[in-house]
Amino acid sequence: MQHVFVLQHPALTECDLGILNTLNLPSENIRHGTLRLPVTDGFRLPEAVSAELNRQHIDHAVLPDLAFSELGLIVSDMDSTLITIECVDEIAAGVGLKAQVAEITEQSMRGELDFEQSLRRRVALLKGLDERILQEVYDNVLQLSPGAEYLLDECKKNGVKFALVSGGFTFFTERLQQRLGLDYQHANVLEISDGLLTGQLLGGVVDAQAKADLLVQLRERLGLEKHRVLAMGDGANDIPMLLEAGIGIAYRAKPKAQAHADACINFGGLEAVRGWFR
Repeated sequence: MQHVFVLQHPALTECDLGILNTLNLPSENIRHGTLRLPVTDGFRLPEAVSAELNRQHIDHAVLPDLAFSELGLIVSDMDSTLITIECVDEIAAGVGLKAQVAEITEQSMRGELDFEQSLRRRVALLKGLDERILQEVYDNVLQLSPGAEYLLDECKKNGVKFALVSGGFTFFTERLQQRLGLDYQHANVLEISDGLLTGQLLGGVVDAQAKADLLVQLRERLGLEKHRVLAMGDGANDIPMLLEAGIGIAYRAKPKAQAHADACINFGGLEAVRGWFR
């Protein structure tokens, strides 16, 4: 399959791209803040070029030369990917434990703690909290990441299914599915009794392996080849999912996730996912 070197920046025509001359690649025009340069098999981007592009906040990657409509499925993490927050951290704010819970979240996302153990520890700290805090977080704190609605519109236009697979909670994934018209959602279930959080989860935990398994199940259900599936996430618990997909995208991600991704979006919003493709 032909590959391309793709650069993205909202003002790419104003950036200094002189360093690209060292690559001896065909000249192409910049369109809508994106430059796509055909490359030969085995092309590797020199570190000096990558460093200079990063310095100018230009997202870049070498990827298969595909049209967006050739994808059949995008599987996305929720917290800090499709949305800007970590929901469990914001729920914990209701009991004055946001800093404590957020530190556990960070350690988990960096891959320093087992995800299931860290999630259960965080949820246990929420015991006794009024369930109304969940709606308050959804209504007043939760925000979509920049470019999310554009990406979802492009999915609908091009017949690309969208699945939200999260280590977070169904309270949020179900509402986002209804609001945004997502095709699939799967997440953890918070146990609630007499209007209060019990500090427990119902059923199994959606951890890193569960995310990857769900991707495979959806891929097989839709009859898709691996290269037609894209996964995106930000933390260590997304790595198996990124690797199981044909294309793995790390969005504003922790270093471990970036190291296992085919492309990283460090500067742009989720519109950049669409920009990787024709």
